[in-house]
Amino acid sequence: MICVIHTEGDVAEWTFPADPGAVRTARTVVRGQLCAWGLDALTDVTALLVSELVTNALRHATGPIGVRLVRPSGPAGTLLVEVSDPLPDLPRERAARPDDETGRGLRLVADSSYRWGTRPGREKGKTVWFELALPG
Repeated sequence: MICVIHTEGDVAEWTFPADPGAVRTARTVVRGQLCAWGLDALTDVTALLVSELVTNALRHATGPIGVRLVRPSGPAGTLLVEVSDPLPDLPRERAARPDDETGRGLRLVADSSYRWGTRPGREKGKTVWFELALPG
C-alpha cells in the first residue's frame, strides 16, 4: 500500500510501508513524477538512488518510509530527493571490501549526486537526501 501525501506543483511526497515491494513501487512513482515534470533525463539515476536508500531503510528500520521530491521553480538548480525512516541512527558511508555483498549504497549516492547528506528527523527518525543537477 502506498500513501500519496502531496503531489502538487514542485513537491511530491509518498509514504511506503516497510515492505520489500516498497522498493519497486518507489522507483515507479518517482519515474512517473519525473516524467510528469519533464525531467526524463534524471529518471534512471534518481530511480537507482531512491532504490538504494529505500532498501537501506528496509534493512535497518521498521515503520513507514517517506520519499520526497522537490523540483526547483526555475530552469536552473537541482532536484532534491529525500528518503526518511523512523530509525534515528544516521548512516555513514563506508568502504566495502571487494567480496562484501552490502555497503555500497551510500558510496553510489555520493558518486552519482551533486551533493548529499543526512539529518535527524524533526520529531524522530532521519532523512537521507541528495541533489541532482538539472540537465542543460
